[in-house]
Order: sequence, then structure tokens, then C-alpha cells
Amino acid sequence: MGHLVTLATCSLNQWALDFEGNAERIIESIRQAKAAGATLRVGPELEITGYGVLDGFLEGDTFLHSWEMLARIIDHPDTQDIVVDVGMPIRHRNVRYNCRVIFYNKKIILIRPKMWLANDGNYREHRHFTPWQRPQEVEDYYLEQIVGNITGQYKVPFGDAVISTRDTCFGLETCEELFTPNGPHNAYGLAGVEIISNSSGSHHELRKLDTRINLITQATKLSGGIYLYANQQGCDGDRLYYDGCAMIVVNGEIVAQGSQFSLNDVEVVTATVDIEDVRTYRCSVSRGMQASKQSPYVRLDVDTRLSRRGEEADPGLTVSEPIKPRYHAPEEEIALGPACWLWDYLRRCGAAGFFIPLSGGIDSCATSVIVHSMCREVLKAVRQGNEQVIKDVRRLCAKPADSDWLPTTSQEICKAIFHTSYMGTQNSSFETRDRAKRLAVDIGSYHVDFNFDTVVTAIMNLFTVVTNFQPRFKVHGGGGAENAALQNVQARMRMVLSYLFAQLLPTVRQRPGGGGLLVLASSNVDECLRGYLTKYDASSADLNPIGSISKVDLKKFIGWAGHNFELPILEEFLNATPTAELEPITATYVQSDEADMGVTYAELGVFGYMRKVTKLGPWSMYEKLLHLWGNEYSPREIYEKTRHFFYHYSINRHKMTVITPSYHAEQYSPEDNRHDLRQFLYPSFTWAYKKMEDSVKFWESKGWTAGKGQKKSVKAD
Repeated sequence: MGHLVTLATCSLNQWALDFEGNAERIIESIRQAKAAGATLRVGPELEITGYGVLDGFLEGDTFLHSWEMLARIIDHPDTQDIVVDVGMPIRHRNVRYNCRVIFYNKKIILIRPKMWLANDGNYREHRHFTPWQRPQEVEDYYLEQIVGNITGQYKVPFGDAVISTRDTCFGLETCEELFTPNGPHNAYGLAGVEIISNSSGSHHELRKLDTRINLITQATKLSGGIYLYANQQGCDGDRLYYDGCAMIVVNGEIVAQGSQFSLNDVEVVTATVDIEDVRTYRCSVSRGMQASKQSPYVRLDVDTRLSRRGEEADPGLTVSEPIKPRYHAPEEEIALGPACWLWDYLRRCGAAGFFIPLSGGIDSCATSVIVHSMCREVLKAVRQGNEQVIKDVRRLCAKPADSDWLPTTSQEICKAIFHTSYMGTQNSSFETRDRAKRLAVDIGSYHVDFNFDTVVTAIMNLFTVVTNFQPRFKVHGGGGAENAALQNVQARMRMVLSYLFAQLLPTVRQRPGGGGLLVLASSNVDECLRGYLTKYDASSADLNPIGSISKVDLKKFIGWAGHNFELPILEEFLNATPTAELEPITATYVQSDEADMGVTYAELGVFGYMRKVTKLGPWSMYEKLLHLWGNEYSPREIYEKTRHFFYHYSINRHKMTVITPSYHAEQYSPEDNRHDLRQFLYPSFTWAYKKMEDSVKFWESKGWTAGKGQKKSVKAD
């Protein structure tokens, strides 16, 4: 018989600074792991505090309360007779570290600090923590009395060590260490470590899971081993959604995988593995020479075994078989990620529901369909008997907590918590009003429909009385500033009216509790990037589920949702021309978003990716686009498009300083809060433009003047 071990990893829906709630979820995960027969439980990164505490990690209270919760966890009767790995911040010699604490039967075995910190994209860990820069070294940590009174320990090991039980050896790495070129798992595997855990706080981005799974499987594919990946799941109070997907991998093959999007607060993933499979695998790969030269780690002994043998062995226990990884299509990721994020925010913030100005266009449609998807996921969790979701949905739908009421359709939930409104003017069309109304009926939202021309007229009359000047739209002979001002007053009034209705509709509907509604924005990532929105208009709200999703992906999502959610009306949104409907419609003019922007949404996606992800300025972008778009556009057209983009990007950058907090889904999001840290007052890119103009003249002198698929041959020198 082999050495069979049941191991547990988990995804927890933690909430930043919810110390007691976080501790309860940790204890529940340990309880479930033990019930499954596991002898080792691994949890997410910084699970006691929640990952998104950010500058809260600079406060002494955060560390004090973490130790208080750790004491509660260690002392709890349900956490005994299992090796437990818990994440929390720790100050050692007045230096802040992101740590794992490993304990067994009220004894701390090791405090393992994170060695490589995440410091790009959404992450600024160096602002809050210091990496442990002494690999394979351990020193004493003098334990806080509140925990020492329970463990009977005065000091415990702190540093980079591995843990030996009577039958195996395991090591630990934390999140970013998996993503580094030479992560700890490489040295662990060569040093004879057979089980490696990774405690992570990894957020969702569209199409990102494939990268993560490749790294996790690769971590044990070359050298063999068992890999336990834990992750946070849910919205912990900020723009990121942590997408779970806890996994157990053996020798490069997945044997257990948790959900990527779920409304469960606690999800424990277990697998039974044979340690002998690691030893056999390592005999069949070329690792012996390198392993013999690997410097040893400090090994800390624990007098227990993880495998069950002899009388403890279950004769019916079998090894978990490899499975194929499960992925969601990007369209499904859009349906599920922002939906789960919205549910977490709503159930925790005390609001009575959501409100959105439903314009009849594809962006507010997509946002509304995401809320519809949220209601579908809530209904699914209710039918699965999720007690926390049942409790939350009864409260949010204004049902007595002790009642037996359960929703039977997603529309029933939507009617209680989602409020939509068509806010029309004389510039609005019958088609958009009708589409908005019929979508509201199909998804079940509480819908109001009205015009507010009298409000706009009153404001403009006030301006005319004060200034003796009457602005006119461009189609009526007005100038550019007049045209913009007349559009913006409509847009900004929609924001004012949105908050008025959001605050009072629950009162109108006689909802108990007095809480208002969260206003949802619906500007997509490309419009934010281009600055194609009015500051403090309907893009200003409490939350924006699509603020980091491209127009191209949103259209694919709407097409997917029309079929999968049985909403045939969505086809009409796909076929409609995107328009703000802020200018008068005439026999020869209908306002169009792409015409207004001077660039297509697909082109904006390319500009955004190059600007943020590949880090190209105007000149480098122009050079890159010569190769990418050279068969379609001439060098002069590429120059003009690049210059047009950067002009509008730079003059509108200030709008990102006040943009609505958005669900983070796209790598090129221009969101100013922490993802895209750039100035908001730009000079003209004169030097780059001069270089482009010289390049255009050069290529034109070589005969390259045509575009649109008619690129001419370039003369040889």
C-alpha cells in the first residue's frame, strides 16, 4: 500500500478588516477539511485580514487584531489534529511582513514570510510589506503573549524553512512567488520537498486563468511533487474580484479544481494523493544531478504523519484521478465575475438594491444583463440550499428573516432589488425608449420612464437670463463649445436625477430599513480610455461593472447572453448604432459614438493594449502600427490615427481621477486609482509627432502612400 494522503486547499470569500467574519470562515474551512479526512489544510493569502486592506497594513490595530483572531483560531476545538496553514501580516523587528503561520495542535511550527512581492499592475506590496531577503535562513520570533498563552511558546522559528512530518516534507510559497522566474518551488523540489502549498490573493482578469493554470501545473511538471493552490474568492471591498479556482496538482496533472466564480463563502477542495507517486516520478526525470547539489533547507520536525496507515487507513480510500482543467469562455466570465462582485458589494454595504439609467444602448444593456446574471446566480445558490445566500436574499427582498419565502425566478429577485429608468429628452428616439422598456420587462426590473426636457430648459433659460446668450446645437448653427455644453447639461442632469431616484425609490416602494440604491454606471473601458464621456454625467456612479471591459467583448457577451439567458431582445441592441442621443436628430444627421470619437472601438482596444500592456508611447506605437495596420492604412493615416488617439487621451486624462470604481477585468484599463498611475496634465507630444511626420515623409518618398488594402511596393534604395 502506498502513502495515501488527503489534502485540503480552499477558496474563502474574505472581507478586508472583517476580522471576526474572516476568522469564522477560516474555522469553517478547517472543519470541512477535517470532515473530508484531510490532514493538511492550506488557506488564501492574508486570509485573517483580507488581502485588500492596502494602507490599513500601516496601522498597528491591523496587526493586533490579526493576532487576536489567530489566537481564536488556534484555540478552537475544531482546529485540532490537523496541520493548518493560515495567512496574516506580522511585524518582526519592526518590519512588516506578509506571512504564513503553520500550526498543529496549539503549537506554531513556523512563521514563513513572503520572499517575492507583487509590485505591478494592481499591486503595490512594497508599500505595505518588506520581502524576506534571506533565503534558507531562520531566526527566532518572540511570540505575542495572547498566542503564547495558548501555545505555551515563548519564541518560534521565523524565516525560509520547510516542515518535515514522519512521512513527508512540505514547503510554502505565497502568490507572486509562483509567478517569478525562479520561484521557491524549484529549489523545494530539488531539496526533496514533496508537498508545496501556494496561498494566493489572485484577481480575475478576462482570459487570465489559463496563465495561472499553466504556471501551477508547470511548478511540479519538471521535478515532480504535489502542489496545493489556495485563493481568495469574491469582492473583499475594492475593485478587484478574486476568482478562487483552488487546485491540487500532482506531478503536473490537476486532480482537483474548485469553482472560479461562486457565491459560497467557504469552498474546500480536497484530493487523496499517493506520496509514492512523487518519488516514482522523480526517478523517471533528469533531476538527480541538480538535486544532489541543492543546498539543504532548515527542516522543522512535526511529530505526526500526514498519510493514514495501519489501523488508521481507510481500505476504501482511492487516489484522486487526473482531470482536465475547467475554463469559462470570456463571454461567460463577463456574465459571472462582475455579477458575483456586485452581489458581494450589495449584501455587505447596506443598500437596498441597484439603480441604472437604461438608455436603450448596448452599454447600459450589458450592465443590466450582468445584474440579471447576478439574480440568476443567486437563484441557483438558493436552490442549492446556500444558507448565507438565502439569508441575504430574504433581507434584500424585504422578506421576514424567519419566513419560509424563497424566490422561484430570477425576475422575482430582480423586481425587488434592481431599478431601471429611461430618462428621455426631445433628442431621444422611440426605438431606444422601446428597447429599454422591453428589456426591463424581460429581466424583471422595476422600471420608470420619463422625459426631463423641462429641467434642461429651466437650466438653459437661467443661463440665458444671466448671460443674455442662447446656445445652439451645431445642427442649428451653433459652435463647438455650445454644442458640447448643450449635450453635457443633459448628461449631467441624468446623474443628478439618478441619485434622486436611487435615494427615494425604496421609500416610494415602502421598503423597510430606509437604505437607498447603489447607482450603476455603464461606460466601457474604451470610452474611458478615449475620454468619451462627460465628467459627472451618468458615468459617475457608485459602481461600474463594465468599466474595464472593452466594447468588442461586451458585444460578444450580449450575443452570448441572448442565447444562454433566452433574451432574444438582445439581438436588437447588437444591431443598433451606438449613440449618446444628446444632439437633435435631423433628416441628414443621427449622432454616432464612433463618428464622434473619430476612431472605432476595435481600434481603441488596440491603442489601449499597446499603451498600457506593451508600454508604448506615441512614437513606438506608430512604428508598431506600421507593421500591424500597414496593409490597411497608409503611414499618413496611421500617423493621424495615432496622433488623434493620444491627443484625446491626454486632454481627457483628468476624467480618470474621478471615474467611478470599476470591476477590474481588462489589462489595459486606464483606471486611475491604483492600476494606471499616470499624470493627468499632459503637454503636447510635439517631439514624437515631429518624428512621425518625418517618418511619413520618408515612406511617402518611397512610394508608400496607399492604404485600405492597396499598399504600394516600396522602392529599394
